[in-house]
Amino acid sequence: MEETMKKNKYSIIVPTYNERLNIALIIYLIFKHLKNVDFEIIVVDDGSPDGTQDIVKQLQQVYGEDRVLLRPRPKKLGLGTAYIHGLKHASGNFVVIMDADLSHHPKYLPSFIKKQIDTGASIVTGTRYVKGGGVHGWNLMRKLTSRGANVLAQTLLWPGVSDLTGSFRLYKKSALEDVISSCVSKGYVFQMEMIVRASRKGYHIEEVPITFVDRVYGSSKLGGSEIVEYLKGLVYLLVTT
Repeated sequence: MEETMKKNKYSIIVPTYNERLNIALIIYLIFKHLKNVDFEIIVVDDGSPDGTQDIVKQLQQVYGEDRVLLRPRPKKLGLGTAYIHGLKHASGNFVVIMDADLSHHPKYLPSFIKKQIDTGASIVTGTRYVKGGGVHGWNLMRKLTSRGANVLAQTLLWPGVSDLTGSFRLYKKSALEDVISSCVSKGYVFQMEMIVRASRKGYHIEEVPITFVDRVYGSSKLGGSEIVEYLKGLVYLLVTT
C-alpha cells in the first residue's frame, strides 16, 4: 500500500465562501493526517468578503504555494462549477472534494485512500448512514430532513450507495472529469447527481463511514430554497437517469 500511495498524487479541492475562521484549521489538519502522501490543496474561493483569501495567502507562506493553491473566482457561482474550476488546476491523478467548515474531518482521508487502494474503486464516498457513521450537532428536525431526503432518493433512484447528499469524496481524476461533464445541477443537488450518474455509468463506488459535524464557525448555507431545489433535482434525475 505504501508503494502505491507514493505513486499517487491527491488534489484536494476545498470550495470556500466566508471561511476565514475555518480555513487555517482545515489546512493544518490535512497536513497533520496526510503524512507521507503526495498532495496539494486547491482552495476555490468565491470572492469572500471576510478575508478568507488573505488567510490562504498567509498559509501559502507557511506551507508553500505548490502545496496550497489559491484559485479564486470573482463571486458566488455555485458548488458544481467550483469543483470544475478546481479540477482545471488539479495535477493529481486522484481528486478529493471536501467542505472547508470542519464538517468533514481530515482524519478520515487516510481511510478513503486505503479503501481506494484496497478495492481499486473509482470513487470512495463518506457516508453517515452505515455502522460507524453518524451526525454530530444537528437537531432532530435537521436529522429527519436529511434522512428523509436520503430515503426518498434511495427509493426513487436506486443508486447503490447509502449517502447520496454527502460531499466528502475521493475520485479517480478521470472518473470525476467524466461524471462532472454530464451533470447539470447546481448547489446541493449537484452531489446527488454526481453519485447517481457515476452509478449509472457503472463506476466502482465504495463507502467509508464518517461522522459529519455541524459547522463550528460561520453560518450554514442550507435554506428553504435549497430544499426546494433538492426536490426539483430529484424529479429531474428520476426522469433523466
